[in-house]
Amino acid sequence: MVKVALWVRLEAKPGREADVEHFLRGGLPLVQAEPGTTAWFGVRLSPSTFGIFDAFPDEAGRNAHLSGRVAAALTEKASELFAHPPTIEKVDVLAAKPFKYLRPIAGPNERLVDQNSASWNHITSWLRRVEALRQAA
Repeated sequence: MVKVALWVRLEAKPGREADVEHFLRGGLPLVQAEPGTTAWFGVRLSPSTFGIFDAFPDEAGRNAHLSGRVAAALTEKASELFAHPPTIEKVDVLAAKPFKYLRPIAGPNERLVDQNSASWNHITSWLRRVEALRQAA
């Protein structure tokens, strides 16, 4: 069961948007090797704003991820790719519907999605709402 998560907001430097997208796509194989990372989403919120949402069953999984390869790469590339340091927020998951049928979609818009695209649209819509509420606070 998912209990804790991370919400990471990334703002690409002008002209580096494609590099940030490539960076996020490259992170997927790294987190797939992390047994404590239950879910991981690299998302685009606007042309230059990106985010990472990842979820864990417990604090140990979250801490392992924060000391893992993706976090190290994020720190290493931060000054090169991002307009300002990434905002990393630790959040508690209050309710979750587990993903049972995740599958990668191949092609130029490759992403990890549920069996139907409506689920992906729901996730990205939800993440945009969360970000809007965070900015309004």
